[in-house]
Amino acid sequence: MTQFLQQLINGLSIGSVYALMAVGYSLVYSIMNFSNFAHGGVIMFGAYFGFFYLTLFRLPFPVALIGAALSTAILAIIIERTAYKPLRNRRAPFLYFIICAMGMSIFLENIIIALPFIGPTFRTYPEIFSKTPIKIGSLAVGRLDLLMFIISAICLGLLVYFIDFTKIGKAIQATSYNIKASALMGINTDFIIITVFALGGFFAGIAGVLFGMKYTVYPQIGVITNKSFIAAVFGGLGSLPGAVIGSVLLGIIETFTSGYISSQYRDLIAFVLLIAVLVIRPRGLMGKSNEDKA
Repeated sequence: MTQFLQQLINGLSIGSVYALMAVGYSLVYSIMNFSNFAHGGVIMFGAYFGFFYLTLFRLPFPVALIGAALSTAILAIIIERTAYKPLRNRRAPFLYFIICAMGMSIFLENIIIALPFIGPTFRTYPEIFSKTPIKIGSLAVGRLDLLMFIISAICLGLLVYFIDFTKIGKAIQATSYNIKASALMGINTDFIIITVFALGGFFAGIAGVLFGMKYTVYPQIGVITNKSFIAAVFGGLGSLPGAVIGSVLLGIIETFTSGYISSQYRDLIAFVLLIAVLVIRPRGLMGKSNEDKA
């Protein structure tokens, strides 16, 4: 029973970070109906921003965390303005958006490698919190794991409040249902798209810092978004509750696979889950079909 609870705690911790990543996918998909594969590059930049804010500028952790999140929010807006807005203005097919997003992801990764003061070197965050776990009976809860869960839960709670109880949030919901009708009703859909990318970038920055603290920072760290994409598909692309539930379930499944079977099968199980969802229920757990959004 102790091992079961220990794996459950670990799964909730990593699943909560997956959720921060997955909501970026879901927000963009809900409005623009394509998967923003450049999201991984934004998360990677978030990890580097947090690292340099802590080590180079020696900012306190809360300031560095918010600074990294704001920096990646600005980066996400720049990506939307320079890469996606011209395609929207030309009414390009959605396939062009996906190709552009993949190209932008490769560009972001390689620009970090090309920078002489960064390069491909692996970097480790300074020890901000004690590695001594918190003992709860026979359970050992890592301080960083607990911090990851608390920060992720607060951020996701604030996002839900913003979407459900603010005027802009209501406009995002309306635009996600039908962007053309929303524009006819007077909603500034261009501003809504900017807001959605900013929100996704903000949470990507926080996820990048937390993930970099737990593991390490390197240019290919954005590949972890493959997991968050799986979680978003599992929960239902375009659905924020689905993205959160899918992420938590994926984190739990991965940790239980590592704990009871083998860590070698961790990624295998994740991608088998993706294939199974696409074959059996393409909409995911809580996603809507395209016909519902038309």
